Amino acid sequence: MNIKSNVSRVLVIVMVLALSACQSFNKRDLNTKTSFLTGWKAFDPGTTNFEAYEGIYSIVPTGMLPIEGGSFTIGQQDEFLTASRNSSRRSMTVSSFFMDKYEVTNIGWREYVEWMNYVFGRYNPELVKATLPDTTVWRDELAYNEPYVDNYFRHPAYSFYPVVGVNWDQAMAFCQWRTDRVNELILSSNNIIEHPDYTKVNPHTYMSKEEVEAFLKENPEHPEYAKYEAVEVQVKLSVAQEFGYTGKETVKKDEKGRLVDPLVTMYQVPYEWVRDQFVFNTEKYLNDDNYVPTYGKGARTDAYGSLRKITRADGLLLIGYRLPTEMEWEYAAFAPVAGADDGMPVEGRIYPWSGYHPRDISQENMGLMLANFVRGRGDMMGVAGATNDGFVLTAPVDAYAPNDFGLYNMAGNVNEWVLDVYRETSFEDLTEYNAFRGNVYASLQRDTLGDLVLTPTGCLAIEWNASDDKRSYKDGDANSIFITDFPLDTVVLTAEQRQNAKVDPSDILAPRIDKCSRVYKGGSWNDRIYWLNPTTRRYLDQSKSSSTIGFRCAMTMLGEQ
Repeated sequence: MNIKSNVSRVLVIVMVLALSACQSFNKRDLNTKTSFLTGWKAFDPGTTNFEAYEGIYSIVPTGMLPIEGGSFTIGQQDEFLTASRNSSRRSMTVSSFFMDKYEVTNIGWREYVEWMNYVFGRYNPELVKATLPDTTVWRDELAYNEPYVDNYFRHPAYSFYPVVGVNWDQAMAFCQWRTDRVNELILSSNNIIEHPDYTKVNPHTYMSKEEVEAFLKENPEHPEYAKYEAVEVQVKLSVAQEFGYTGKETVKKDEKGRLVDPLVTMYQVPYEWVRDQFVFNTEKYLNDDNYVPTYGKGARTDAYGSLRKITRADGLLLIGYRLPTEMEWEYAAFAPVAGADDGMPVEGRIYPWSGYHPRDISQENMGLMLANFVRGRGDMMGVAGATNDGFVLTAPVDAYAPNDFGLYNMAGNVNEWVLDVYRETSFEDLTEYNAFRGNVYASLQRDTLGDLVLTPTGCLAIEWNASDDKRSYKDGDANSIFITDFPLDTVVLTAEQRQNAKVDPSDILAPRIDKCSRVYKGGSWNDRIYWLNPTTRRYLDQSKSSSTIGFRCAMTMLGEQ
């Protein structure tokens, strides 16, 4: 008994010491109150008022899910003799990130278009036109799809269906717009900037001379806006007073005695004024010293007590929406979550869902389809009845069951754009963590005076050198570096003519891919089940669109994973 008692006391002492050691080990010396290096206090207005923040982690952005990173095996799961050898197996690691729960919907894209139209529609309609999806992608010479051309994007019946007909460039522009609108809301909700008064965006397309003078008196910091363009505007009599018509102008009548609208000299509102006054851009806010936003009650001050802009160090702004990389997308589709029993993820999955069948094999949902795809020749939706998926074309983005990460339609419905440039041998060359092909190391573009240059939509323009373009880096395809789209004749053509010249169809060495060939994945409503395997890869020029391609957004996760 004494021996057992002594052993018990020793075990208790060992456990107490172990717990003490763990507590001592877990106690963190680092803090944001006092400098670990110098001993000076942070947030002390009597010194430099150095602001030190810790543990400001990204909240889950609206509409997204956190995807816990890890290691997994990319590449083909099965051997297909007739398939391209462009996805060899390889072990990779992906950092944690956020990803949209659903594919971007028609109603989501309409919100984007309507915002652009409200802000730019009367001043620069070409910008609005560039945001519209190409609805003619529904046209098929041997199918009656005109109702979809006219209604798929606009009609409420398709509000929660995936947007299609958008190219890669448009998807990237949407990500930038979404980033700016969310960050604008974050700052205005925290009373850091004033919420823009959009009711002042479109009072008129034109201004009278008196309105121009009044505006310049109120905004002396913008003398360049004095250069309004005087134009002869044909004013409708019903709104003549609104447009400055005083009645002194000559009112003409036609041969039948009907009034003819008078011509009034007005001054056109500069498009740049609208862009600079009403378009919030995250990078412009952070980098443009000439950009001085209005401040609210929640604004912060520097060591001198002066109001300052929010910086990345404040931890408030989202890092930004983007398209997922190919590795992120494939990882998220397979959802390789470790099992509770052995701590190992399921290997060898063919599709995003558990099991290897396109139908649900559980007792409660036996036989239900797990994705939207072509089952066989001429079979787009099955026969009428319980096994009918109900969708000849696309389906709502929340149709079917989600995968183990909670993501919907990672197989079928529509293919999805990813960030990468396509190369057949990418999987053989990519880095083993956060793999990606498509880097272009850009810098902000400045004019001759050193000021930052803005794009038409109010973003900061970028530029890069040829050596900073890594889209073809170690791509294993020397032909893709050279221009081999030679015209059929020997006539010397201009650069514009060469750009539009035909390619010799017999030139088998001419590359069919280039730096603008972007990967899309996932399979669609118009694909056979082979393409629903997340490892399959296809590509399309980033300026092209299709009725079978949509997208969803991703975002990098900062800090602890």
